[in-house]
Amino acid sequence: MQVAGIRLAVPPAEAASRIAELAGHWGGDWAGDEAGGRLELPVVFGLRRGVAAGQISIAPEGGGSRVDWRLLDSHLEVHRSSVIVLSLAAVPSVALLGWPFFPALIALAPLAAVLGFLAWWLVVARLRSAGPEEFFAALGTGDGDGDARAARP
Repeated sequence: MQVAGIRLAVPPAEAASRIAELAGHWGGDWAGDEAGGRLELPVVFGLRRGVAAGQISIAPEGGGSRVDWRLLDSHLEVHRSSVIVLSLAAVPSVALLGWPFFPALIALAPLAAVLGFLAWWLVVARLRSAGPEEFFAALGTGDGDGDARAARP
């Protein structure tokens, strides 16, 4: 079970309004009050994208509040076009591994190099992660936008 949380220097009512505002920026859905509620966030984990839903609990703590999130449900899918690009780049590279046994395969070296670099630039260089941890990091900094662009599937 995944758990994330943060301590905020604001009362629970303001913490709930910050959660609602940031969830709106992320494209998520917040249904709750100053004691807690349900938060659904769009998440991105490398090649996987989807939605994570969790239960938020907000408790007063030393002049501020403690916000904890517990994962209830998640639905993730693989970004198919990125996997296809990576697979197409891997085919000549894997075939090139047979070069010591079949010297004619050395002709695949330039194709393998070009496709490998293309896959890197098109897919791997753009991989990012945005989930509950990043949401709570943005919540703690008071950044209104947070990492909203990274979270959109």
